[in-house]
Amino acid sequence: MSARRLSSALALCSALLLGWPAASRAALPTSVSGQPLPSLAPMLQKVTPAVVNISTKTRVAVRDPYFDDPIFRQFFGLPSSPRERVEQSLGSGVIVDAAKGYVLTNNHVVGGADDITVTLQDGRTFKGKLIGTDPDTDVAVVQIPAKNLKALAVADSSNLRVGDFVVAVGDPFGLGQTVTSGIVSALGRSGLGGAGYQNFIQTDASINPGNSGGALVNLNGELVGINTMILSPSGGNVGIGFAIPTDLTTQVMRQLIEHGKVVRGSLGVQTQDITPRIAKLLNLSTNQGVVVTRVAPDSAASHAGLAPGDVLQAIDGKPLHDSDELRNAEGLLPLGSQVTLKLTRNGEPRQVQATLTPEKLASVDGATLDARLAGVRFSELSMAQRGQGVAGVAVTSVQGGSRADRMGLGEGDIVIGVNNRRVTSLRELRGLVAMQPRQLVLVVDSDGGVRYVPMD
Repeated sequence: MSARRLSSALALCSALLLGWPAASRAALPTSVSGQPLPSLAPMLQKVTPAVVNISTKTRVAVRDPYFDDPIFRQFFGLPSSPRERVEQSLGSGVIVDAAKGYVLTNNHVVGGADDITVTLQDGRTFKGKLIGTDPDTDVAVVQIPAKNLKALAVADSSNLRVGDFVVAVGDPFGLGQTVTSGIVSALGRSGLGGAGYQNFIQTDASINPGNSGGALVNLNGELVGINTMILSPSGGNVGIGFAIPTDLTTQVMRQLIEHGKVVRGSLGVQTQDITPRIAKLLNLSTNQGVVVTRVAPDSAASHAGLAPGDVLQAIDGKPLHDSDELRNAEGLLPLGSQVTLKLTRNGEPRQVQATLTPEKLASVDGATLDARLAGVRFSELSMAQRGQGVAGVAVTSVQGGSRADRMGLGEGDIVIGVNNRRVTSLRELRGLVAMQPRQLVLVVDSDGGVRYVPMD
């Protein structure tokens, strides 16, 4: 550029900066060709006051092979209670009942927390009361003592279609309330790993850490899902997020409010996937379906006439490809639901009706086994769990403030051993504890992996 042209350009820039007459600044148009520009702002003005920030504090016992030894603690005059650290986490929630202050969120946001703080969009902060959690669907309900709340209307998520526009609202990374938009990418997603019942809405609306428990809404501002997880090789958002549909969350929420927990129905069958080899042995013409290997006495399946060797091919018209699909179908249906089972027996097609009933599981109060286990209730595993290859004894409840609670034992944990001896049933648990070992250490399997829980 020549010196003269450069000088002219600088003069023009100076003129613009100094406010020399130039083209006036045009306002953004409110419409094009008489049509108003689309905006999500009016809808979000109604939605965002119902989406809250949730912060939690959880006290976790610090494990140490020396400090956990009661003789070591006594010798050095250390306190008998284990050391603790406080873990903090952030998430989101959705107000679904303004009159009663009910907030819908994820179990992994508030489950096991000692303190729950709920912050509204207007800045008000309340201590939340945990009404109940359901780890199997990752749903939880919290209640806050607040007035003048705004709640979201809940839509029928079964009306969603792939391609529908949706908006995610939450508090990612603790930045503050954030809105992202996208479409429904898929419906009925399952098989994403981990235990539980899965029937997710998949969306490309950005869902990041802290968004969990937040709202997924349609363009009418109605709740269609609770954001829960992402699928990402790097941990960041890549456009594959998942939300729990409201058809499921409302069923779970109703039971949590009424009973504090979810009671699920069961067919009472144990099944096995059909491999080509099994299909050949059973003279089956297809690999589709699952073969019944055991029917529990006095169960829904036994009353419906099912028997070992039957091949279940569909439930309520939906084809079954493996045992996980059957377990998912059972867990997502309300207790007392009547289902239609399509099956074959000795090559002949049949169709039967069954009503899902609670599975009867033997249980025992820990205090009757050993005083150190007071406040804990143990039960046999369900047939669905055993069908997944899980072995051990389930912890169905832990009393707050008990020794087990202080040592970190929690509802949903599975005891797989006592003092490094394998446990697969209540009978084996009784036998090992009856030996009255001087030190009692439970080997526990939970979402965080296998760990030792000393009960001395």
